[in-house]
Amino acid sequence: MNIGFDLDKIFIDHPPFIPDWVIDRLYKKKANGTLLYRIPGKLEQKIRILSHAPLLRPLIKKNLHFVREFSRDKKNKIFLISSRFNFLKGQTDALIQRYKFDDIFSHMYFNYKNQQPHQFKSTILSKEKIDVFIDDDLPLLKYLAKKHPAITFYWFNSMQHAKIAKNLIAISHIEQLIK
Repeated sequence: MNIGFDLDKIFIDHPPFIPDWVIDRLYKKKANGTLLYRIPGKLEQKIRILSHAPLLRPLIKKNLHFVREFSRDKKNKIFLISSRFNFLKGQTDALIQRYKFDDIFSHMYFNYKNQQPHQFKSTILSKEKIDVFIDDDLPLLKYLAKKHPAITFYWFNSMQHAKIAKNLIAISHIEQLIK
């Protein structure tokens, strides 16, 4: 089975004390109901580079441990598919080395060409024939679930576990993937 995981809020947490709605407001744009993400300007990029320091972006250890164990089953190919933009490449590369992600993931994809995140992830899902994909961004997952009906999508969140659509399920613990 080919299983894809997002990076942020799945393995790397957001900075403490910053609510999700603030991050969403900085990152997402509203465009007549169309999903659209904003690429930050130069000053905001510098601020966001600082906000991606390891002290402000702690590892979600239990999720990494689970995936590390899960990846030992050679029937599964595990992919990291992150929409992090190119200006975060230095921080992302350091993170990959620090936590030895190379030992876990069959392949890692990052949005270093600064495409729209939902379009970038859609391309990778098709390319790698992903069967299951886990992300924390519900609007992105709703877009992908419609575009890829054969893939099972999981919305990782802290509040609920429920079926949202035919191929989209909300989970609050990553271990729920194997149930």
